[in-house]
Amino acid sequence: MTRLKLDSFDHAILRILAVDGRLSVTELASRIGLTKSPTQARLRRLEEQNVIHGYRAMIDPHQIDAAHIAFVEVKMSDTRETALQAFNDAVRNVPEIEECHLIAGAFDYLLKVRSRDIASYRRVLAEHISGLPYITSTSTHVVMEAVKETGEQPVF
Repeated sequence: MTRLKLDSFDHAILRILAVDGRLSVTELASRIGLTKSPTQARLRRLEEQNVIHGYRAMIDPHQIDAAHIAFVEVKMSDTRETALQAFNDAVRNVPEIEECHLIAGAFDYLLKVRSRDIASYRRVLAEHISGLPYITSTSTHVVMEAVKETGEQPVF
């Protein structure tokens, strides 16, 4: 797979849209210093080349009763590819698991779990996470405050 060469205009488009994906092409063009047509062509190219996978709403978790965050370290009993794939597939079916990352280090996976409160998190842990395939143990870290989350300030 060949990586698309991105210039400063492309990076500017990505930075701006990562924060405000509903921005009009006209406003986007104004912000990056190009006219509408070349901006639209660049945007279309970024979408066609899957640099931009899609657009989504950033939802305030407090408004939907999902402000409680826990990070869960997961240790696996088996890390062969079939076991990892079975775990990955099962994780995708647990809506409270917002993120799942395979980690190199003292544990195998790191999960970001959102729930209403600690009691609902305990239910998710007991009824869903603990039943995921090949888990040996979990360790939970409860978030006291979300200081910076995805989409607030892109790094590219």
